Amino acid sequence: MNVVRVALAQMNSHVGAVDRNAEKMMHFIADARRHKADIVVFPELALTGYPPEDLLLKPGFIKTNLNVLGDVIRSTGGISAIVGFVEFDADLYNAAAFIHDGKLIGTARKAFLPNYGVFDEYRYFQRGTSFPVYRMDGTIIGVNICEDIWYPDGPILYQALGGDAEVIININASPYHAGKQLTRERMLSTRAQDNVVTVVYVNMVGGQDELVFDGGSVIFSESGELIARARQFEEELLVADIDVDGVLRARLHDPRRREDKLTFDPDRMVREYDLGPRPKGRSPGPGIKNTVHSLCDPDEEMYRALVTGTRDYLLKNRFKKAVIGLSGGIDSSLVACIAADAVGKENVVGVFMPSMFSSKESREDASVLADNLGIEFKIIPIADVYNAYRKMLAPHFKGRKSDITEENIQARIRGNILMGLSNKFGWLVLTTGNKSEMSAGYATLYGDMAGGYAVIKDVSKMLVYKLARYRNGRTTHALIPERVFSKPPTAELRPNQKDEDSLPPYSTLDPILAMLIEEDKSVDEVISSGYSRGTVLKVQHLIDASEYKRRQSPPGVKITRKALGKDRRMPITNRYKE
Repeated sequence: MNVVRVALAQMNSHVGAVDRNAEKMMHFIADARRHKADIVVFPELALTGYPPEDLLLKPGFIKTNLNVLGDVIRSTGGISAIVGFVEFDADLYNAAAFIHDGKLIGTARKAFLPNYGVFDEYRYFQRGTSFPVYRMDGTIIGVNICEDIWYPDGPILYQALGGDAEVIININASPYHAGKQLTRERMLSTRAQDNVVTVVYVNMVGGQDELVFDGGSVIFSESGELIARARQFEEELLVADIDVDGVLRARLHDPRRREDKLTFDPDRMVREYDLGPRPKGRSPGPGIKNTVHSLCDPDEEMYRALVTGTRDYLLKNRFKKAVIGLSGGIDSSLVACIAADAVGKENVVGVFMPSMFSSKESREDASVLADNLGIEFKIIPIADVYNAYRKMLAPHFKGRKSDITEENIQARIRGNILMGLSNKFGWLVLTTGNKSEMSAGYATLYGDMAGGYAVIKDVSKMLVYKLARYRNGRTTHALIPERVFSKPPTAELRPNQKDEDSLPPYSTLDPILAMLIEEDKSVDEVISSGYSRGTVLKVQHLIDASEYKRRQSPPGVKITRKALGKDRRMPITNRYKE
């Protein structure tokens, strides 16, 4: 039986830390060699980290990436490796190096450069125009990159039909959003079956600013069957055996391919490299049982994405601790749980900052949460500071009634306290605003928006409750007090205040926001879904009026198809109204 043993190095790269990334690669290569793998495969731009953004405009960064690639090449004695890196050849290319037994054999250049959503690759790269295949001990392997495989008539067609590739290796830095893994797998199964090839799909894992890469690397057989899957949200070396003879058997029984071969013209777009036989003394050895790890359920998947993004933002930016303003409400409770799971309870500090409007129940709920999590808990009252502010501003506010100004002063005092703790101890402030509040502008600039990372910025209010329930269900003793779920949401900035004094109920608000922001539906389309014109127009006005706030908010974890950061770029100065 003709077997190729592949090792999928599902790696967490660190943008800009090229030496560190290369060192990690060499550990993976050594591990793959111990498993007698023929080839070890790394994610897209694994050497530089993804996305490197304007680091790509620095010649020194490109040279460092190329120099360090040489170190990786020299570490590949007795094995092949595919490494994502930045190639320079009169222009920049998002490329995959095919390395064999200590030598660079050739490169594959990304042909389809995404320039939508969070992607901006046309800003940096030239597109590849030819598609390589590599003959290794009789097996033909095609290599392409990320977006390339989403096109049915793209590189995979040329490599499988024009180049007779039996195995297609696709390397990725594919960012997460809820439910994306199932979409990927449906597409990959179709590509494998349509082209009668085994598809090896390697994805990056870890957090980078707003993006989270969820791993979930997979292998699909020529029949579209899933034969191996790595874990989600974890670094892993997944080793699997591919039966290449299965591809030949399937092709012998597929008359469609014969017809397509007669009419297909590769148009010189396929380049073939012959690697010769395996290095001396190398054979896969006894067969192994391929592993198919289970996918996370939807709530677990989103929660783990939030933990991964928060953890890597803290650790990759060299923060040891996080500090959170605990209000006794559901949002700050969920953020505290995520932070404790991300970096450990000993590295999280919760601060309750009561005013004269804060309830006894809020103090109790914040304290119980901190005890349940085992995090440090501080109480810093703000009433005296707030009264000092009012006294100082009284002559200047003379003749004006108290309004939202006084409410925002309280939020800004709290923001100052948290930032003071951050400056003094080097802690990162995690803000607690959710997507519903950020979309509608129900947040105070330089107040509760002040901080370094907005953990639940892309989590709607109703989803906050759902994920909090999920986290409570993971332990025998609930972390978040039950009263936090049942009491009406409130900022407690004035007597008897409720969120619904200013906003529609979240059960109404969230679907409207999703249609207007994530689906780009018109006001009339939303109204036709059954919502009142007045409510929809009010929500649209709130979205439009608070764009300037969102532009000044911290980055946060993206978990939906369309987040409020890079995904959505609306002008602040804008007279268009529906």
